[in-house]
Amino acid sequence: MAKHFHMPAVLSGIVLAAGVCTQASGQSYPTRSIELVSPTSAGSGTDIYARALAEIVRQNKLLPQPFVVQNRTGGGSLVAINYFQSKRGDPYVMLAATGTVAIMAARADVNIGLENYTPLALLAVDPQAIMVNADLPYKTLRDLAEAARKQPDTIVCAITNPLGSGRQVIHMLEKLVPGAKFKFVTFKGGGEAVLSVAGGHTHFTTENLSEGLALVEAKKLRALALTSLKRMPQLPDLPTATEAGYNIDAGTLRGFAFPAGVPKDIAVMMEGVLERAFKTQAWKDHARKHYYEDRYLGSADYLKLLQQRVEEYRAFFKEVGAIKKPAQ
Repeated sequence: MAKHFHMPAVLSGIVLAAGVCTQASGQSYPTRSIELVSPTSAGSGTDIYARALAEIVRQNKLLPQPFVVQNRTGGGSLVAINYFQSKRGDPYVMLAATGTVAIMAARADVNIGLENYTPLALLAVDPQAIMVNADLPYKTLRDLAEAARKQPDTIVCAITNPLGSGRQVIHMLEKLVPGAKFKFVTFKGGGEAVLSVAGGHTHFTTENLSEGLALVEAKKLRALALTSLKRMPQLPDLPTATEAGYNIDAGTLRGFAFPAGVPKDIAVMMEGVLERAFKTQAWKDHARKHYYEDRYLGSADYLKLLQQRVEEYRAFFKEVGAIKKPAQ
């Protein structure tokens, strides 16, 4: 069962370890820039939404100091998560928190639970998409699935995390098509994954639609299906996987979190900043441009969703036999 996260009470007038402010003088926060950690490479979906949020906050003067996005890549986001959890109590570090937060909490070999985070808000869900190289003969998701059934282990998928949402979509598809089997290779970010497919080095990807959209529009990739519950209004001709006959509902969470131990008044203030950013026209335009599912959750509901995802990933890991607790 996921551990319940809570924010410790901080007495007013006690100076934070970083020496930046007190609960009583929280209104003075922030006095310097805030590092916004992206666990994936520049150009990836996570990097794109982190930078969009930083720019919207700056343009609308929602904070007196800017966010500075730092890409900390490697280890399927483990490098960034390890760095982030080392910043306990530091309100000058924030994470562009994706489903990776739940993945790490579900991994028995990593043991980075939700108690290491102060979830702030979820701004959107970024659906996965099945996108193939445009020169390949697959016109529908059924074409791809049947090819994997007839010739197992010959079709290669480009993903960013061997235990992430993209990999989970492959697993779901294999379960729904008896005999189908895909291979996969991993990349540091979704941007690299989709370029691999466009360049013919891999056959398809199950990463975020937003990461491959420009290549779809350039006719380098062909989008076969979305993993959302409904079709995107901007792409009325692109079916969902469920419509194609495969009941797959998946997507990357687009939220933000502080480390654990950040004073509650600062966390509440930052949650308000994120909610105001979400309500701006600039964010609405960004969400539409990048085909996000428009969905806001405050800190409490966001935490509940993360806890739900942890349990889902634990079941997924068990089914694929991917995670085993290290021997003591």
